[in-house]
Amino acid sequence: MKRYDGRAVVDGLDLVAERGAVTAVLGPNGAGKTTTVECCEGLRSPDGGRVRVLGLDPATRARDLRPRVGVMLQDGGLPTGARPLELLHHVAAMYARPVDVAALAERLGLGSFARTSVRRLSGGQRQRLALALAVVGRPELVFLDEPSAGMDPQARRAVWDLVGELRADGVAVVLTTHLMDEAESLADRVVVVDHGRVIAEGAVRELLRSHDDRTLRFSAAPGLTLTGLAASLGGGGVPPASGAHGEHAAGEHAVHEVTPGDYVVTGHVDPHVLAALTTWCAAHDVLPYAITVGRRTLESVFLDLTGRDLR
Repeated sequence: MKRYDGRAVVDGLDLVAERGAVTAVLGPNGAGKTTTVECCEGLRSPDGGRVRVLGLDPATRARDLRPRVGVMLQDGGLPTGARPLELLHHVAAMYARPVDVAALAERLGLGSFARTSVRRLSGGQRQRLALALAVVGRPELVFLDEPSAGMDPQARRAVWDLVGELRADGVAVVLTTHLMDEAESLADRVVVVDHGRVIAEGAVRELLRSHDDRTLRFSAAPGLTLTGLAASLGGGGVPPASGAHGEHAAGEHAVHEVTPGDYVVTGHVDPHVLAALTTWCAAHDVLPYAITVGRRTLESVFLDLTGRDLR
């Protein structure tokens, strides 16, 4: 548990990260995920509960954990006057068995800005340097905060490949990210946090399956009156209920106008639902010019769990 000004920002949250696996911690801004990770890193002290990292209390055993844990912070926490390769060599010298600095610098492209001071680096360049510093000591556990934020596609792919190698080497990777495709591609297990608690967790495939892994989309004139559509798709004739932002729901189905003229049906999708949609369109003189049935994404599940409105 962690409180700020008497308000619990982390409250009864359980998080376990396994060795040789990538655990992605997802949540809206203010959900409590960063505070949770900072308590695990020893940067903040919890007000209650039990925190153990590699079996040790990070608040009292920080010296023992420091050689075994890598930390990549979003703001980097880097000395602004240093040059990247000098800094990487300096940090590597603190470890008994660091990785090869030259090879690590080459794969993350640090050589292209090796003589530039940290203060003059772009956001993506700082991220690459911060990642190199987090893994150069061969950690058993590494915390990565938005590891590919601000990177171009080539650098992002290099980061993903490196994370995959860490997993293969038996490292426990805890990853926080707002990029759902990053979590979907890298994570063995996803933990969704909101209001200081875990609201869903499991493998990506399990989360998609638990929320029905198919989705139905169609395009038509914007601003359709959706009253009755959700009910016609199934749900035992439950009267439709209007929601915010063009959402109508009935029984197990809901219909969202996600952008003007683009509609998404959530809920169980099968041939009968597709037939019911076209029947409703014909009855209301609506001509859909694109209907697609596809696999749901982690982003759509995340929005269903945490809400679609801005906080």
